[in-house]
Amino acid sequence: MAASGANRSLSALCLVLAMLGCWRGAAAQDQGSSTAPAESAVAAPAAPTAGRSTGLPVPRFVSLDADRVHVRHGPGRDYPVRWVLARKGLPVEIIAEFDTWRKVQLYDGDTGWVHSSLLSSRRTIMIKKDIAELRRTPADDARVVLRAEPGVIGELLDCEQDWCRIDIQGRRGWLRRHAFWGVLPDEVLP
Repeated sequence: MAASGANRSLSALCLVLAMLGCWRGAAAQDQGSSTAPAESAVAAPAAPTAGRSTGLPVPRFVSLDADRVHVRHGPGRDYPVRWVLARKGLPVEIIAEFDTWRKVQLYDGDTGWVHSSLLSSRRTIMIKKDIAELRRTPADDARVVLRAEPGVIGELLDCEQDWCRIDIQGRRGWLRRHAFWGVLPDEVLP
């Protein structure tokens, strides 16, 4: 009997941790396997699913709506702050939802929880590691309108196939998807 109660407690704990996205391999251990299943070295992009709290697609991109945002270890004010983001407009990817909290991923792969009131649906992008050339039309031989350094933030206007139209400080043009962070791989925007 004691073993049965322990298994229920372990199952309940695994369920809570899985809901928070903090633990992997619960299914393998519940079935008595001594090792978790091997994860693929290259993960295929997950198809968007509806968020548990909003019904909006997850994953999806949003931006920071405040100059100072606390990123926490878990979904609540009782969890410690991992770091403070101090850049309004920074794009983040929502990868999970819990009540009014969103688990976000940053451009460098770090993750943490942010209160939804600190996020905006305004779509922004951030230039990756190399200087990016904003072009007049979506073609490699089109005239360069602007050169943007890594870390520059712009507004995402629309995307089609490999190119997205961007506004950086009032200058509009086209960038290839690989030049910036802030859009899903096959996302098409009107």
